[in-house]
Amino acid sequence: MALAVWLLRSRRFDAPVFDWKLAGSTFAHVNWLWVAVSLIPILGTYWGRALRWAVFLKPLKPHPSMRNLLSATVVGFTAITLFGRPGEFVRPYLIARKEQVPVTSQFAAWVLERIFDLLMALLLFAFALARVQTSGLHVGEKLTWVLAAGGKVGGTLGVVILLVLLSLRHFAEPLRLRLLAALHHLPEKRLAGLEKIINALFQGVESMRSDASLFLVFFYSVLEWTLICLCYWCLAQSFAGIVNLGVVDVLILMGFVSFGSIVQIPGVGGGMQVVSVLVLTELFGIRLELASAFAVFLWFITFVAIVPLGLIVALKEGLDWRSLKRIGREVSE
Repeated sequence: MALAVWLLRSRRFDAPVFDWKLAGSTFAHVNWLWVAVSLIPILGTYWGRALRWAVFLKPLKPHPSMRNLLSATVVGFTAITLFGRPGEFVRPYLIARKEQVPVTSQFAAWVLERIFDLLMALLLFAFALARVQTSGLHVGEKLTWVLAAGGKVGGTLGVVILLVLLSLRHFAEPLRLRLLAALHHLPEKRLAGLEKIINALFQGVESMRSDASLFLVFFYSVLEWTLICLCYWCLAQSFAGIVNLGVVDVLILMGFVSFGSIVQIPGVGGGMQVVSVLVLTELFGIRLELASAFAVFLWFITFVAIVPLGLIVALKEGLDWRSLKRIGREVSE
């Protein structure tokens, strides 16, 4: 839907009509073996995410079940694909329930995960900006805004992330004590409830105070994004002769897609498919029909491919469509 809206907005009256026949024929020339191979690294990212979450859990549970973490991760990302943002809360809820730890602590772990993913996305976007500015690639009208504002926005977000990580590492305990002291005037029963929530919240970020844990989180974050890059590259190979992208081109595409999915581009919006088409057409000069077909494959492999497996795991654990939707809706409210 987002891609269709973008096509309608960006099309001018004197521009050629979108060639649906060309877009459809593209799929007949795709190398499906490479498409199948691309599933290996993208499925590996879920294992990497489970390993990283195990580090977040260590202060509360030194030896969490990797099976529980992996199943919750697969089901959680399935919920995101099916229900959108409310599905984000399914995974921390399931992990808390399976590992018998406070739900609040796992929401804190989810925030940490988002911080590290954002940091990796910003590093990748910085690489993309540097390569584009030094390579002499022609930048289209819509991407001009991204290049102009991207460096400032990315730099600001990077500084904020580093400050947050520094605060969590060195000032978490003093902040917890200050919060509890500020609430001392509340009735005893209410204070006890809030104290429990605050303690669980700070327990969720306790892993950041360990050098070994911090190193592991960075390592698993790099591993995860390396696997994503590998998936993109495999898909590029499947479109060889249709959409020709080298390794550096793939990294540039990933950088812009990761940034565009976070920041809404004026007049265009966000979303993976939209930004993918935008970069492929305006930066690499690929025809709109071919870029659209490639963007559909990217979206399907990186987001939708996990859904069948996630539904099987959910049903095996006694979770159906309604229960997943209910969890996401109730926890997000």
